[in-house]
Amino acid sequence: MTEMVYGTALVQPGEPILPKWWRTLDRWSMTCVFALFGIGLLLGLAASPPLAEKNGLDPFHYVSRQAFFGCVAMMTMIAVSMMSTLMVRRLATLMFLATLVALVMLPVFGTDFGKGATRWYSLGFASVQPSEFLKPVFIVTSAWLIAGGQEINGPPGKLYSFLLTLVVVGFLAMQPDFGQACLVLFSWGVVYFVAGAPMILLAGMAGAVVFAGLTAYSLSEHFARRIDGFLTAEVDPTTQLGYATNAIREGGYFGVGVGEGSVKWSLPDAHTDFIIAVAAEEYGLVMVLAIIALYAIFSVRCLHRLMKERDPFTRLAGTGLVAMFSMQAFINMGVAVRLLPAKGMTLPFVSNGGSSLIAGGIALGMLLAFTRQRPQDEMRDILLRRRGQ
Repeated sequence: MTEMVYGTALVQPGEPILPKWWRTLDRWSMTCVFALFGIGLLLGLAASPPLAEKNGLDPFHYVSRQAFFGCVAMMTMIAVSMMSTLMVRRLATLMFLATLVALVMLPVFGTDFGKGATRWYSLGFASVQPSEFLKPVFIVTSAWLIAGGQEINGPPGKLYSFLLTLVVVGFLAMQPDFGQACLVLFSWGVVYFVAGAPMILLAGMAGAVVFAGLTAYSLSEHFARRIDGFLTAEVDPTTQLGYATNAIREGGYFGVGVGEGSVKWSLPDAHTDFIIAVAAEEYGLVMVLAIIALYAIFSVRCLHRLMKERDPFTRLAGTGLVAMFSMQAFINMGVAVRLLPAKGMTLPFVSNGGSSLIAGGIALGMLLAFTRQRPQDEMRDILLRRRGQ
């Protein structure tokens, strides 16, 4: 009757995607990511020319590659962050199946590039490390299984997630890549803990990890060599840890000056695993504290938003991604200052590496999608409403 009297009402178009994305996005978190990438390029200008010269390449070869892959990673991050949680979950599930197959086939088609661990596929013009892409999509898939198990008459999601974790960790340890295996296990443990895992089970898992570490120490020469080097009272100054320790000591509070550092000429992995040593030597403690602050602000902002999230899957998946991202940064910097044994792990969005940058873009894109503001009542509003009833 209303349409007959007043005519057909005009349909109001929905809010465009870009304005809606920008309005709901946590812009502080995205700013931290761009700042970390900018610092990575700055440090790459100092750390990579010696390696390029050694390999007979253009002085800024590795910096140019880092800029290219970083731009791809940023565009990927923005594209993924525009997705809904349902689309992110579907993307993660499909990517997990693909990366798991790639991980399983590594012993047959992979290469070690002379580093003693078969972790990469060589494409000729570039290399791909499947474990970098596996980590974030595994966390999201595990969170989906665990969240599904919390529903009434839901599947045994926690059991399926646990069995899947054993498979992934087992294949990572076979490479061997104990660092990534520990990171995956830790991130999954955080998700399981947030979902309400009993402390007895977590204690049992910790004991199993210790037992697995002792077994690996006795059976793997690669693993034993790294542990022995870490436990040695005095650091050999001619090793990577020795060079990194000396560089951090020489840097002091404000560094020796831009381009004046010497550690980049001694460390073969100065632009990747030990990039923080270059930052400490040339820019000093001030730069290191700035990098730590950016990681801390990003993690706290994401956790703060996830605390308000009511959807169990979004909360679990987002928490797991934050744990993975922050722990990887902690491990990389901990190795450089000899708090942890050498792991061969990059510093997210700062170290050079195409696989690490693009996989990080996917991971943080998912996390930004999970932390976008949604039209939902906060928990305190629900409690007050129930009290009023």
